[in-house]
Amino acid sequence: MKRFIKDWGLTILLGVIILAIAFVARIYHLTLLPVFADEAIYIRWSQVMGAEPTLRFLPLSDGKQPLFMWLLMFAVTRFSDPLFIGRLVSVFSGLGTIIGIGFLSHLLFKNKKVALISGFIWAVSPFSFFFDRMALVDSLLACFGIWSIVLAVLTAKTQRLDMALLTGFALGGAVLTKSPGVFIAALVPLTILLSDLPKSFRKLFFHIAKIMALFVVSFVIAGLMYNIQRLGPNFNMLFSRTADYVFPISHLWQNPKDPFIPNFHRSLEYLWIMGPVGVMALGLISLVTNFKKYPREIIFLLICWLFPVAFQAMFAKVFTARYVLYAIPFVFLISGAAFLSKNKYVKMIAWLAGLAFLGQSLWFNYWLVTNPARADLPRGERSGYLEEWTAGTGIKEVSEYLKNQHAQDPNHQIVVGTEGYFGTLPDGLQIYMQGTPSVVVVGVGLNLTEVPSNLTNALRAGDKTYLVINSSRIKIEKEDYALSGLKLIKEYPKAERPYGYKEYVVMGPRDYLLFFEVVTSLPGLKL
Repeated sequence: MKRFIKDWGLTILLGVIILAIAFVARIYHLTLLPVFADEAIYIRWSQVMGAEPTLRFLPLSDGKQPLFMWLLMFAVTRFSDPLFIGRLVSVFSGLGTIIGIGFLSHLLFKNKKVALISGFIWAVSPFSFFFDRMALVDSLLACFGIWSIVLAVLTAKTQRLDMALLTGFALGGAVLTKSPGVFIAALVPLTILLSDLPKSFRKLFFHIAKIMALFVVSFVIAGLMYNIQRLGPNFNMLFSRTADYVFPISHLWQNPKDPFIPNFHRSLEYLWIMGPVGVMALGLISLVTNFKKYPREIIFLLICWLFPVAFQAMFAKVFTARYVLYAIPFVFLISGAAFLSKNKYVKMIAWLAGLAFLGQSLWFNYWLVTNPARADLPRGERSGYLEEWTAGTGIKEVSEYLKNQHAQDPNHQIVVGTEGYFGTLPDGLQIYMQGTPSVVVVGVGLNLTEVPSNLTNALRAGDKTYLVINSSRIKIEKEDYALSGLKLIKEYPKAERPYGYKEYVVMGPRDYLLFFEVVTSLPGLKL
């Protein structure tokens, strides 16, 4: 024990400090960013699944794996703010990824300092910092992904059955979280490259055969875990929805350049902006200085990054930063290895690049936790999370108003119509209204030209009636609100669209969440 403390005490202490800093930074103003569309869906699913045991496989109805929602459903009812607890699951997933990066770095490069640096630069990177603060499945996938590779490397190096079993459980967690977990499974056999390969062909053959036999055990466990989903009634939806998200395999020879080239270019842009660029500089330094000494390790990490990103760039119909999050840690492992060099000039350049990366990251993260609209997010990410209908600005404030109305008269029913039937609204509002049964949230469609009949009927029945809709999705002019039976209670502005973009020209400088009361006492109204 004394020897262990002597060898690892300082490393463990520094690792704990890194994790503590990462945790505190991630939970600070955790709910500052408004709820995002997919967050609203996942949290609402978790609430429903927790309340109704027969719906534990509800995400399958939309072709989604349920593990994230399974984890969340046990905790979501125990906190007053469902968005906070949903995002907290991702915070802990992010901490798991940090630890996994440190473990894998030490396994590959046998250097404690580099392992700590690799974990630290991932901890402070805006790429991980942003998504570890979102109630999305991608941080959990990244965690299972890195640990699947860590345990696969240990399996290949030690050829132990217990490591193969643990690899299987980690892979099972990945494929139960999100479909791209299959890319992690495809990378597992490559860890054979990192084992001590015999020189004679005969010994090499049996060496590979033994490791592959262990990986078969891993794949069987992962497959059994994946097939737990067959207990749900919509298992087939996992496959039938595939065409909605990816191009068919024939796309490879029919049109291989589009969308591969723009999507792959976009993946580099994400690294450049949210990496940020300093991590790419460290990566280049590492490639130049470490390839000769660690060729197998560098090639392995490059494949772990490029293979899933290139595949998704080729076949994905929608391509955003979070879809490649699980592959990005391997870039940071290469970048952290830049500090392996003993050449004083290389070390100086690496430390300068590291300091530039740290300054960029801290500045970016500062705005993420104080004023996200000022953070330099990629255009598509800023649009989705801050500017458009997918951004749930004002939803929590509307829910608080409705709760106050409910508290004044708990026995009086309140009916709230929301745009659409699925997504930011109504799910974003429903997650906050859990436990207030007298408040009924109903979807009423999009592009409204008049107050929907189900809301006017509720008003005639004596219910307090409201409408929540984005300004971009209502076709009633502002001056006609009163004549249409709408009394504007409040409007909640979303982030401004940058001037010069197509969205600015077509849809104006900003969108608003509009909160109306449906009324009958205004002049000229005919309901």
